[in-house]
Amino acid sequence: MINKQNLWFVTLFSLILILGIYYVSIDDEVANVLKTEENKNDNQVIEITESDVLVALEVENDEEKQALLEEYQDILLDSESTLEEKNNAYENMQKLNNSKAEETKIKNLIKEKFNLNSFVKLNEKSISITVASKSHDTTKANDIIRAVQSLYESEMYITVKFNE
Repeated sequence: MINKQNLWFVTLFSLILILGIYYVSIDDEVANVLKTEENKNDNQVIEITESDVLVALEVENDEEKQALLEEYQDILLDSESTLEEKNNAYENMQKLNNSKAEETKIKNLIKEKFNLNSFVKLNEKSISITVASKSHDTTKANDIIRAVQSLYESEMYITVKFNE
């Protein structure tokens, strides 16, 4: 009788044998076409725009927050976690969701008032804003800081960076 280990060995060996025969029997024309397609992709010039930088920052920020959310969800779903750990994880999830909402509110404010695309990263007492604009205008930066500060009762540490 054949056991599972032998069956897997025979299956994988057969697959490797079939792929080897297929590779050997490929025409030279097909191989040349594949090689030229690879070379075409190497010669392309990629141009980065302002919005690409903002999108990259957004994606990085979203990935960080998603990782934190998954970590908190794992704690909540873990049967071995204590009640205090679960409560802390739930509160941290709420804070994370609230910070996402605040970031969106600030981005919408900047878009409506100043007609600028921006990336906003919110910490507990600081706000970092990256604006997609080629002009580095200090009065515009001060106006953005004042507009964002008007959303909060307590004083926040707000930085504005113009991205070229």
